[in-house]
Amino acid sequence: MKPFGIYTLANDPVYDQLVALLNSIERNVSPDIPVCIIPYDEQVELIVEEIKSRPNVSLFNNWESIQRWDNFVNQVWDAHPRSRESQLTRPGWYKGFVHRKFAAFDGDFKRFVFYDADSLAMKPLDDVLAKLDTYNFVFDDWEHAKPKAATDINLEIVESATNFTEPQLRFRIHCNSFFGSHQGFFGVDDLNSLKIRLIEKKEIEWIQKKFWWSSSALFNYMTLDSKHSMFNYTLSPNSQDKTGNCANADSFVNIDNILYNQDGLKPIHRIHYMSYSGSDFASLCRGEDVDIRYRDEFLYYRFLNQPEKKPQQLKPPSITAKTNRFIKQAVKKIKRTIA
Repeated sequence: MKPFGIYTLANDPVYDQLVALLNSIERNVSPDIPVCIIPYDEQVELIVEEIKSRPNVSLFNNWESIQRWDNFVNQVWDAHPRSRESQLTRPGWYKGFVHRKFAAFDGDFKRFVFYDADSLAMKPLDDVLAKLDTYNFVFDDWEHAKPKAATDINLEIVESATNFTEPQLRFRIHCNSFFGSHQGFFGVDDLNSLKIRLIEKKEIEWIQKKFWWSSSALFNYMTLDSKHSMFNYTLSPNSQDKTGNCANADSFVNIDNILYNQDGLKPIHRIHYMSYSGSDFASLCRGEDVDIRYRDEFLYYRFLNQPEKKPQQLKPPSITAKTNRFIKQAVKKIKRTIA
């Protein structure tokens, strides 16, 4: 058992993002904190080769844990009303493996922080570690501020089924792209108890229909109980804690390749490149001019240890590449509309 470590979830299709994240952790958090990569699937050949030169980085190999989480998630989502709908109306993440990030609770780190692989770490985690002395969970996101229709949890249903008010529920709503917690928090007995409530008591219906199969939605349900203490930096009484973190939505200032919140130059924990695909970053790293906000910062960290391989000039994509990207985006938009 190790006192503290970092987890992420990745496979070879997000290799470039993973390398950038690992480099940002080494530079901005600490080169000495152990990092464990949970495999999204079995496509990890590039990752296995990459970590040979990174003594503090390992690959999570507890497949019993991964299978346990797979089984739990499949069983509870199969109980959701949406599971009986047509294949055509199922969301894009149906039968995906994003939930495998929860295997972090079964790992070797007594306390840990999880980063999505499509992130760059921007500052040390000392304060998060200190918060974990007091809280079961630590978050840093703005999910609680979303309108009712966009929250993972159906607030009206949960209000009517519990003693929670909407403000109390919003205090407990969070994302799962970045969080801190403790080893062993969701053991076998806990998952069995959750399964009974979700399936037999039909509390799976507390999750909004359009967020079916969302790992974030399930995590929100799992942490709703007030016995789980949590801290969210965006709800902190200290205004310095409240920052943005999304590449496609927030404005940042670059100082020596470390990003700060534009309003007040407040340090951020990470920048999250949500809604950009792994193929977008792969194309960018090959020198293609891909429209990604804060792409210069990404390229800096991706090639931090290999500056000679960094593209010196970005070239416009070919007609074929543009067409393929347009088709992919159109298909994604159609799927989102159907979902």
